[in-house]
Amino acid sequence: MIKTARSGLWTCSRCLRQAAPARGSQRRLLSSAPGAAQVDSTHIPIDHTPPDSKHDDSLLRRIFDSPPTFKDFAKPLFKIGSRENVGLFRNKYLTSPQGFLTFADVTIKRAQKLVNKVLNASTLEDYKALVRDLDRLSDLLCRVLDVSDFVRVTHPDEKIQAAASQAWSLVYQYMNQLNTTTGLSDQLGKALDNPDVMASWNEEEQTVAKLLQQDFMKSAIHLPKDSRDQFVDLSQQISELGSYFVQDMQPEQRFLEFPSSRFYGMNPQIAKRYTRGGVIRLPTMSPEATVALRTVHDEDTRKAIYYATRTASNRSIQILEAMLRSRAELAKLSGFESYSQLALHDKMMAKTPESVHQFLLALSKHNAPLVEEEVAALLREKGAKQQSTATDLHPWDRDYYMESIRSAMRSRRRNDDFLSAYFSLGTVMRGLSRLFTRLYGIRLVPRDTLPGETWHSDVRRLDVISDTDGHVAVLYCDLFYREDKSPNPAHFTVRCSREISEAEIQEVAEQKAAGVEGVPDFESLIDAANDGMHVSHQSGSVKQLPTIALVCDFEENKGRNGPALLDYYQMETLFHEMGHAIHSILARTSLQNVAGTRCATDFAELPSTLMEHFCADPSVLGLFARHHITDEPLPYEMVVDKLNVARRFEASDRENQIILAMLDQQYHSALPSQGNFDSTEIYLGLQKRFGKLPSDPRGTRWQGFFGHLFGYGSTYYSYLFDQVLSRRVWQVVFSAGQNGAALDRENGERLKENLLKWGGSRDPWRCLSDALRDERLVDGDEKAMRLVGSWVDKDNPHT
Repeated sequence: MIKTARSGLWTCSRCLRQAAPARGSQRRLLSSAPGAAQVDSTHIPIDHTPPDSKHDDSLLRRIFDSPPTFKDFAKPLFKIGSRENVGLFRNKYLTSPQGFLTFADVTIKRAQKLVNKVLNASTLEDYKALVRDLDRLSDLLCRVLDVSDFVRVTHPDEKIQAAASQAWSLVYQYMNQLNTTTGLSDQLGKALDNPDVMASWNEEEQTVAKLLQQDFMKSAIHLPKDSRDQFVDLSQQISELGSYFVQDMQPEQRFLEFPSSRFYGMNPQIAKRYTRGGVIRLPTMSPEATVALRTVHDEDTRKAIYYATRTASNRSIQILEAMLRSRAELAKLSGFESYSQLALHDKMMAKTPESVHQFLLALSKHNAPLVEEEVAALLREKGAKQQSTATDLHPWDRDYYMESIRSAMRSRRRNDDFLSAYFSLGTVMRGLSRLFTRLYGIRLVPRDTLPGETWHSDVRRLDVISDTDGHVAVLYCDLFYREDKSPNPAHFTVRCSREISEAEIQEVAEQKAAGVEGVPDFESLIDAANDGMHVSHQSGSVKQLPTIALVCDFEENKGRNGPALLDYYQMETLFHEMGHAIHSILARTSLQNVAGTRCATDFAELPSTLMEHFCADPSVLGLFARHHITDEPLPYEMVVDKLNVARRFEASDRENQIILAMLDQQYHSALPSQGNFDSTEIYLGLQKRFGKLPSDPRGTRWQGFFGHLFGYGSTYYSYLFDQVLSRRVWQVVFSAGQNGAALDRENGERLKENLLKWGGSRDPWRCLSDALRDERLVDGDEKAMRLVGSWVDKDNPHT
């Protein structure tokens, strides 16, 4: 398969768990970086503000915190009429809606020339070049697909959205034609079977060749035509059923109605909004219903709400089970015993369903004692409220008594929660730059934009500058709320890193000489080879620079004095998203298929989840967290209080995620192909077998709301996996932040050289083994998976 199932849009599993109950705020459903239940407040933050240097990072803060400063800095953007439109992301094709279609047309013609070259390969030299030719073919298609994917969901201009969607469809259709071209797969197979060809390829080239071969196999290209047609039909059916499942999921009971007197304990202002004639009418799947479960004192009312919010409609269940049966059928058609085997065998660290099972079993075993302690605390709280000994904890008790304990913890705080005063957006961005400078020798430098370069006047451009390699990436930051923006934070790879060969540059020269229609007038042949976007010159080679867009939904402080202030979890979200970006920035690969986050899916969350540990570290916070008015440093005990409340029941939260990951595996096993498949019985059975918390009662069927089953089929365990891995890296590589280890350049280089710089070009188990210096991991087998699962309760990095 020429373009694998990796979209330019990277919305990670944590990001998809975010909800937006109000503008500019994010409600976390999971605790942050995993760790001990209590955070130590004995660390005193140190002011690590760097001395004066060539780079004045005060500008970085001001262009995010001061609209007048940014407006003055970005003056060229507001003079579009007087200067040439350089094109979106400086892609010279993308100066108008028509430009997207021209870009698609020129790309398809270039791609077809490469296809013909691959199909006609016959000499040894032809086959040696084949893997780079196929990678370039993939890159050509991704250049259109990735930017169009971004534009059609982000750009405010509907005409440009429509043109981007059309360009995306044209190239996607062409890509599907290539994926049914058996000649491409045959030629790749001949190259892989030739020892002389394999000996000429480096590790990265061999990795990409094997990835492409596996993708061809997954697209059923090896099957007879009738079976390939059936594969296409099943794939389309799964896509449609999955879309229906996610978009149309409904509860069996759409509204809840109770006398308002039964809602004592709920915020009166919220209750009043939904009260008419003494009756409260709440939408079942609303944030208010979730609040009611946590706060309403009347147990019978909570029970009724619980049943309603945990029971999906029959139609939702039928669509889900139809999708799961279709996936099982697709897997069998492709030669796999289950869909999980098909999904895991080539692009996941786990490799097999049994390895995932071993990880989840070990994780459940080591997490269970922690959950039992939390359940005991809930029973004590219930007994205290009832003034008697409580022996039973019902499912509708859990959130209520958790909230009761957390409320008591909040009331004992010595300080009100004014954390946001220390987290202006500009100070956080400056803090990220300072952190990256200390760890990796790179910094974020504001750069003015040219007319047409960005999609909105709010967008800030930052160049990523390395102490040793110069300009290494371009980062576009669209961080403020707009009505037409998605509320989900996301990391987009608009263009991957990839080496541009001399042959490509020469090809551009030939096109220019021939006057190929539709090609813009570029300043140089190298510019033309990268569509006008930025390149770098490292180690004697030309590389297209990684171009990244970060999109968030923070509330800008328009019309009021002062900057945009982030709450703690918004700050953490920004750190998390920058973890994805830093993976794309630091990866030093020559081929597009393994650039940055294009690595094993259950490895891609590690750098971003690791960043959540950094943003809770006192020495890192000391880099930037200062009051936006008084410039006083952040009192770290405020963070301690915040995290202790958030992490109070993290083992219980983890148990829920473990069971959902197990459910995902069961649903994508061979079970759906059996005649007696019952998704509800499987879910309730897993809860009873592996849960220490009270399981759902019969009559409920929550799985109909588990939308991740479509997008993360059989890979939902990945976030748990990377939570554990990131905590281990934090403990081993960065010594859990002790003695300033979170800012030690040697530790940063250790992570970069052993893990980040490889993208997806090296076995992730080898990367992890090298970074942790733990040979037990290098084989990446079931034993290694069990070992990772055992780390959840380990504070000693040497065990």
